[in-house]
Amino acid sequence: MVIKKLALATLFVPTLLCASLANAAVHKKPNVLIILADDLGYSDSEPFGSEIKTPNIKKLAQDGALLTNFHAGPTCSVTRSMLLTGNDSHQAGLGTMAELLEPEQRGKDGYEGSLNQRVMTLPEILDSQGYVSFMAGKWHLGKNPDSIPSARGFTKSFALIPGGASHMDAQPLLPGHYKALYMEDGKEVSLPKDFFSTNYYTDKMLSYLKNDRKKGQPFFAYLAYTSPHWPLQAPDAFLAKYKNSYKEGYEYIRSHRLQRQIALGLIPKGTKANVPLADKLPAWDQLTPAQKAEQIKTMQIYAAMIDNLDFNIGRVINYLKKSGELDNTFILFMSDNGAEGATPETVSESKNGIRDWVDKNFDNSLENMGRKGSYVMLGPQWAQVSETPFPYFKSFLADGGIHVPAIIRYPKLVKEGVIKSNFIHVEDFVPSILQLTHTQHPTTFNGHPVLKMEGSSFLPIFKNQKLPKRSFGWEFNTRRALYRGDWKLQLQAPPYGTGSWELYNRKTDPSYLHNVAAQHPDIVKKLAKDWDQYAQHVGVVTAPARHKYGQVNCLFNTCVGPANLVNAGE
Repeated sequence: MVIKKLALATLFVPTLLCASLANAAVHKKPNVLIILADDLGYSDSEPFGSEIKTPNIKKLAQDGALLTNFHAGPTCSVTRSMLLTGNDSHQAGLGTMAELLEPEQRGKDGYEGSLNQRVMTLPEILDSQGYVSFMAGKWHLGKNPDSIPSARGFTKSFALIPGGASHMDAQPLLPGHYKALYMEDGKEVSLPKDFFSTNYYTDKMLSYLKNDRKKGQPFFAYLAYTSPHWPLQAPDAFLAKYKNSYKEGYEYIRSHRLQRQIALGLIPKGTKANVPLADKLPAWDQLTPAQKAEQIKTMQIYAAMIDNLDFNIGRVINYLKKSGELDNTFILFMSDNGAEGATPETVSESKNGIRDWVDKNFDNSLENMGRKGSYVMLGPQWAQVSETPFPYFKSFLADGGIHVPAIIRYPKLVKEGVIKSNFIHVEDFVPSILQLTHTQHPTTFNGHPVLKMEGSSFLPIFKNQKLPKRSFGWEFNTRRALYRGDWKLQLQAPPYGTGSWELYNRKTDPSYLHNVAAQHPDIVKKLAKDWDQYAQHVGVVTAPARHKYGQVNCLFNTCVGPANLVNAGE
């Protein structure tokens, strides 16, 4: 058995694919564009079954490949560290989010809370190939001088440095010291009065592409939107488009998304949605009229944000088309993790979380929800709808947290309108781009050694070639998971799991409804050994989960989670 972390010292490069890429290399070097959504659920765009209007994302899928088996990390910074380096987050400095570091982990390699010097970013690597690199959007990979975008290979960058902020002004995401810090090319900047994050990040990226490179110079563009991350806010014109939507509630929307996913060929006929919190949180018909009105408006705002996100993606695609660069640009669209299930009660350790701060400082009347000065979070029931058909959502290693929507467009290699169901991980992106651009991964950088990448190029799938067999591990906030072939091994504490290893057959049970660990103890034992090897290889440092975030989920007055954390702060 070959485990991922030990098997990838060299890239698998089929001869046929090498030949085709070598021929392409005679021509202009390919541009590379990442379009990264923030907390977008698996079923939240049209190609993945949504009722939300996303024509530009849909067109990307029609012109390229829908990746239905693409996996990321369970939270923002964890995924971003892997996306930009090809290494595991525990190697890159984000063994957990900086906000969740436990005493046992502080000071340990891989738990710096920021992108460390043991790994190289894609722009640092592509610099040797004559690429110019641009970034606009959320960073969340460190605020020290050696870990901000301008220090990690980006020629031009406009970045929100922490994990989130208001979309319409500089109001911080959380109270206390969590400042909404924006930097352009390494210097702190203020925001314009008419700021809306998605619009402004797009403006910046288009400006860089038009004005900050030599004619014909290849580019790497990292467009890291903060939409639809909380606090949920959208321009009035987009809010108006959904003013009559979502009155049917959670179950109705989920059912219709599931039907569309089956019709689109994303999941097999007969698949049932996995809703593990169905009997633990209030269903739609258990809500009061006032609670329903709040939840309806919440989902309307969320949909409006995604609609606006799609509109801005269209702006970038239109520019590339008009400039004649679209078909020479390798585009990856993806989400960084599952939809956000947290609420104000669950993002800090006090009994009421930040509820008192929200109630005191924001206007969350129905009329103002989604506008400047409001503070709205999606919550666990809509988040579970977003993850149809998978269980749970962001921060979980169940598939709702890590199984994300992804699309590739690059007509020189990728045929139109195909669905690829090969297992791919976000770590595989950098190796794929290095293969595409015929670039070697360095062994040293700035005089110090760097780690080998853990990912493997996924380009062979576009020549209908198989990828090497491998095991692939995750660890986050006491939760564990491992994939190998058709099997998924998973461990999460009650009340979300059994507290022991669970086993699922991904082929026969695509929504993970049936734990078959008792029927296959030999497989459990073998995969658990693989996970131990993974953890040792990447340097996992275990620690108890002491933070409510990701562990406690609340809807109105009902909370689910470990008793000691649900009752914390009393």
